Amino acid sequence: MTWLITGGAGYIGAHVARSMADAGERVVVLDDLSSGFAERLPAEIPLVEGSVLDRELLDRTLAAHRVTGVVHLAGKKRVGESVERPLAYYRENLHGLTVLLEAVVAAGVRRFLFSSSAAVYGVPDVELITETTPAAPINPYGETKLASEWLVRATGQAHSVATGCLRYFNVAGAALPELSDTGVFNIVPMFFDRITRGEAPTIFGADYPTPDGTCVRDYIHVADIAEAHLAAARRLAERDLSGEYGDLTVNIGRGEGVSVRELADLVADVTGDRTPPVVGARRPGDAARAVAAVGLITEELGWTARRGMREMVESAWEGWRLRHPVAPVG
Repeated sequence: MTWLITGGAGYIGAHVARSMADAGERVVVLDDLSSGFAERLPAEIPLVEGSVLDRELLDRTLAAHRVTGVVHLAGKKRVGESVERPLAYYRENLHGLTVLLEAVVAAGVRRFLFSSSAAVYGVPDVELITETTPAAPINPYGETKLASEWLVRATGQAHSVATGCLRYFNVAGAALPELSDTGVFNIVPMFFDRITRGEAPTIFGADYPTPDGTCVRDYIHVADIAEAHLAAARRLAERDLSGEYGDLTVNIGRGEGVSVRELADLVADVTGDRTPPVVGARRPGDAARAVAAVGLITEELGWTARRGMREMVESAWEGWRLRHPVAPVG
C-alpha cells in the first residue's frame, strides 16, 4: 500500500507525511513548493514537484508509485486572501481537487482522505460544534472546503472510493523545530512576530460575550493532527478491504476552549516577554466561540488529542526562534 500525500512539504503536510512514514506506511509526496519546503521531508520520502492541476503528472505519479490511497492537503488556506482572490481559491482548491479525483478514479485508487476545515461551519452560535452543526461558511476559503467535501463524498459514492473529510480547528505547535509554521497568518506566530519586532501583541476585539471578552477557540497540536490523519487513513484502508465505501467526516480538536487573552498570557509566560497586549478592533467574521465536539472521532477512530496548550506554544516558540534567532530568549 502506498499513500500519495499532496501538499506534503507544507507545515501540516510534512507532519502527516513523517507520522505516516514513521508508522510504517509507504508514502510519496506531491507538492508544488509554493509554500512548502523540500527540506521538511526526510530523504527516504520521495518528493514529486508539481501541481494537482497537472493531470499528466498525476497520472504518471499514481502509476509509477503504485498509489493505493491519497491524503489531500494541497491548497490555499488564507481566509483574507480568499476574499480578495476568490477565483484563485476556487481554481486551486476546488478545480484542483476535481482534476485530482479524476486521476484517482482513472487509476482505480479506492481510498481518499481530504483535509477540510472548521471554516465550513462559519460562525455558529453553539457551545460545541458537532459534525451535524449546519455548515454555513462566510468566506471563499470555507466555501471551497465545503464544496470540496461534497465533491469527495459524491465521487466516493459513485466510484466505490472509501472517503474521509477531516475538519480541523486551530492548528499550532511543531513536532520538530524545523517543521514549524513559517507563515504569520495564525494567531500564535502573529504574537511571536510582534514580540520579535519589539511590539505589543494585538488582540482583535475584547467585547465578545465570553468570560474575558475575547474570542474562545479550540487549539490542536499539529502532531495530534498528523496522528489523526494516520488513524483515519488506516480506517479507510480497512473499509476498502471489507468493501465498505462510505464517508467518514469528523472534527479534529481537543474539545476545550481557550480565550485569546488566555493564550496571550501563556505566550508571555513561555517567551518571557511581558509586554501587555493591545486591543484592536474586531475582525469581520470572527465568532465569539468555536470549540469542537470530539466524541465522534474518538468513537470512530479511537483517537484523542494527547498534547496540551503549553506544549503547543513551547514547541512553536522553539521553531520560531530557529528561524528568528534575534528573538528574545525568554
